[in-house]
Amino acid sequence: MVTIRRARAMTIAGSDSGGGAGIQADLKTFAALGVYGTSALTAITAQNTLGVTAVHELPPEMVGAQIDAIAADIGADAVKTGMLSSSRIIHAVVEKLRQHDLAHRLVVDPVMVAKGGDRLLKEEAVEAMRSALIPLAAVVTPNVPEAETLTGLAVTSVAGARQAARELVHGMGARGAVVKGGHLEGPAVDVYYDGVDYFEVSAARVETSSTHGTGCTFASAVAAYLARGRSPREAVAGAKRYVTYALRGAFPMGGGHGPLNHFYRLWRELERQG
Repeated sequence: MVTIRRARAMTIAGSDSGGGAGIQADLKTFAALGVYGTSALTAITAQNTLGVTAVHELPPEMVGAQIDAIAADIGADAVKTGMLSSSRIIHAVVEKLRQHDLAHRLVVDPVMVAKGGDRLLKEEAVEAMRSALIPLAAVVTPNVPEAETLTGLAVTSVAGARQAARELVHGMGARGAVVKGGHLEGPAVDVYYDGVDYFEVSAARVETSSTHGTGCTFASAVAAYLARGRSPREAVAGAKRYVTYALRGAFPMGGGHGPLNHFYRLWRELERQG
């Protein structure tokens, strides 16, 4: 009997009770892309498509214990971080990533604000993210407002996104950075910089209100492709393609920003089967 080794990815992030973002989106993405997913929760949020109504931050020791448990048994070929709301949690995660040698394929999604506008990162944690977490990242994936907060640069164009990506790599130590262009005018152009070359990935905008969890999904798709052995550039391109189709396949859910359809391929097949 031949045993097929399954790629593994771990998400270290907050929970979204509405199922559209956070670890729920991450685990759906891992599964859809053929990767076995594990999770270490950093916070429990009460939220839906309309917004966040409550947040309960888990103790850093509990976050670390979850990472220990996964590393001791299942392991991870790639790791994705999402909502790390405080400097104490960021430093606890960094310590465990170093202890278990898990940063070689680390994707950092610097989650700061939820889709509905609720802040998910404390002001005091921004510097910890800059100085402790981002330097470990194989790829960091900020949107425009996050890139502006992290770098102090104004990002109003693709040229500005290039400058911000360069600062995230040469100024903060990430091995690669992709500044997502969803907040810019025109086509959705994401700018990836690997320390040497720039690579732009463009897609036509999808007219839909089902955009909750796009950032989480993109970053976890990058991690999934890295776990499967793709290069960072290939992973970024694959993640852009996956998110675009998940947006096109999205369906109305709730009264606000609904979720993407992470399983658009499977559901399309099920619909064909009746």
